Amino acid sequence: MTPFRQDDPGAGTGHQAPGDRGQVALEYLGFLPILLLVGLAAVQLGLVAYTAQQAGTAARAGARSASLDGTATEGCAQAVSSWLVARTHCAPGGGGDEVTVTASVDIPSVVPFWDFGQAHRTATMPR
Repeated sequence: MTPFRQDDPGAGTGHQAPGDRGQVALEYLGFLPILLLVGLAAVQLGLVAYTAQQAGTAARAGARSASLDGTATEGCAQAVSSWLVARTHCAPGGGGDEVTVTASVDIPSVVPFWDFGQAHRTATMPR
């Protein structure tokens, strides 16, 4: 059983019929936007995870700094990556024997005009 018709002039030779030229290129062009969308989604998911990790690091460093010398903002800013410093906001709280710091980091977007909100993390340290 051969997949080619016997009356096809290019049967069995690996050649395509003249009407099929460029079909693969068109199929690739049609699939390219889907590939780009999947790639952008993967990059955005990575940015969300990285920002959440940086928010946790900022909250722990801010709580540690606030428990030692009382200033959480400087500890938060030093703990995150340089390109996320302007997007980081720390709010100290708590009283008594412990200090609680909540860090919020704006999630960057690879797609213009889409806002993914903020990543919030909280850490508590004893004074």
